[in-house]
Amino acid sequence: MAALDLFGRRWNLRVIWELRHGPVGFRTLQQRCDNMSSSVLRQRLTELLDARLVAQQPDTAYALTDLGRGAYQALRPLVRWSDGWASALREDDEAGPLRPPA
Repeated sequence: MAALDLFGRRWNLRVIWELRHGPVGFRTLQQRCDNMSSSVLRQRLTELLDARLVAQQPDTAYALTDLGRGAYQALRPLVRWSDGWASALREDDEAGPLRPPA
C-alpha cells in the first residue's frame, strides 16, 4: 500500500519516467515535466529521495537509484498495457461513435 500511495501522488511516476535514461538536473527535469512548479517538484523529489528511489548526485543532478530502476522495470508492463489501450482508443475514434445494438 505504501508503494501505491507513493506512486499515486501526482508527478512521482513522471519523475521516475523522466529519469529512466540517466541523471537530469532540476531545471531540465522541471521542463520535461511540463514546467511543473518548482515547489511541487522539490516536494516530489524529496519524497522520492526519502523513499530511496532517487539520489542527488554531487553535481546536483538527480538519478534513479537501484531501487528506482527496479521500480521503473516493475512499471514497464503498465507502459506496454497503456500503449495497447491508447491504440484501442484510436481505433475506436477512427471507427466513429459507438452505437447501441439494434
